[in-house]
Amino acid sequence: MRVTGPPLLSLRKVSKRFGAVQALKGVDLELRRGEIVALLGDNGAGKSTLVKVVAGVDPADAGVIEWEGRPVHIRTPRIAQRLGIATVYQNLALCDDLDVAENLFLGWEQRCSGARGRLFRLLDTAGMRREARRQLDALGIRVPDVRAPIASLSAGQRQTVAIARAVLGRPKAVLLDEPTAALGVPQTNHVLDLVDALRDQGIGVILISHSLGDVKAVADEAAVLRLGRNNGFFHVPTTSQDRIFSAIVGATSND
Repeated sequence: MRVTGPPLLSLRKVSKRFGAVQALKGVDLELRRGEIVALLGDNGAGKSTLVKVVAGVDPADAGVIEWEGRPVHIRTPRIAQRLGIATVYQNLALCDDLDVAENLFLGWEQRCSGARGRLFRLLDTAGMRREARRQLDALGIRVPDVRAPIASLSAGQRQTVAIARAVLGRPKAVLLDEPTAALGVPQTNHVLDLVDALRDQGIGVILISHSLGDVKAVADEAAVLRLGRNNGFFHVPTTSQDRIFSAIVGATSND
């Protein structure tokens, strides 16, 4: 069923230049609550740049960004975070020498109550482990032990932990940059199940992917970029993979 209602995030005529390179040229995009929008395009199309614009890493040079119907200026990642935008990049930014719970709460550490936390600044390790277990179970993430070092997990488990960490701050939108890249079929399916779970929670998801199979499996809408410009918007359930692929390679346009 196609999601209705006002956009959670709306981009209109967004542009971004890096020196002599025009990375984005008047790009439009909309994301609604509980909707998965696949952001597609060949290498160099501007997908990662657009995500970094929304995430506040590389602010837009021109254009309008609206969040929940009002114009906003996302100049820093902290501003994006305060709005309710979380981003999971390809490198995941996990610390191999920390365990699962410590990675989930990295930057969100909880201190003990009373004087132990206030005066001695002791961390509530047991409490964070309980909350980490609850969070993982709620998302259906299969990690046997939250005390396990991140380095001991599979690539798929690491990806799901990175997504769980993003959700810990209760975001309204999550941006995922190639979450299934280099994963096997079972691991990919588990990550896609998790993306589905985010939608079920009413979270808007922007999904960068090179896999049209993954896109057809979970996405509601697809926005294709080519050479930094929009090159098609598609309702995924009713559009063939061939038609979307043609827009990606520039054979057709849906503008």
